[in-house]
Amino acid sequence: MDRVSSSGVVASSSASEDMNNEKQGLTLSPQTVTVFKSKKNSPTKQEEEMMNSYRSIIRHVGEDVSREGLLRTPQRAAKAMLYFTMGYEQNLDDILNEAVFDEDHDEMVIVKDIEMFSMCEHHLVPFIGKVHIGYLPNKKVLGLSKFARIVEMFSRRLQVQERLTKQIAQAVLQAVQPSGVAVVVEASHMCMVMRGVQKINATTATSCMLGVFRDDPKTREEFLNLINRK
Repeated sequence: MDRVSSSGVVASSSASEDMNNEKQGLTLSPQTVTVFKSKKNSPTKQEEEMMNSYRSIIRHVGEDVSREGLLRTPQRAAKAMLYFTMGYEQNLDDILNEAVFDEDHDEMVIVKDIEMFSMCEHHLVPFIGKVHIGYLPNKKVLGLSKFARIVEMFSRRLQVQERLTKQIAQAVLQAVQPSGVAVVVEASHMCMVMRGVQKINATTATSCMLGVFRDDPKTREEFLNLINRK
């Protein structure tokens, strides 16, 4: 007897048996594979709403949304946008995952050339670049990979570079309460490259200096010299 799943996919009793077989490592029938694919590809309510918006955009730029090459574009675009902005679903505590360690170290630590991809909140086009982070520990150090994860969390949102730079610095400060934090972001903005002034080689640099990096010119100079060293 056929059964209708919660997703609206019809599954026969033989498909149900195949599902049990699959759990045991046995071969699935083509019918069951189709059922699995249908469930996997079913868009969520959030994706459906975004897909409708993308269909409208495609129509308004003068394209035929029913054309073969565009049939699945709304779904792909919705999934891509959710990935580009997945930082909204993350928070600092989860990112750190208790990777803060007691350590008697008070010399400068720098993680530089962290690749960064973000979305300009003004035009919804990317800006791409790299992030350099330095801090002076105060009895606590942060796991090195967490710097990249902090960058990811804030860059995977609708952003402006100035705010992104400050958010990264404040997150490091909150995580380990160091004597100081320094962040420099260098990026190329597609809103300046693909439209408007169309300056392909223009880059933007922003910085945020907290604590001793802001108060002590020599400490700040040491950081800037180290991140510019090849």
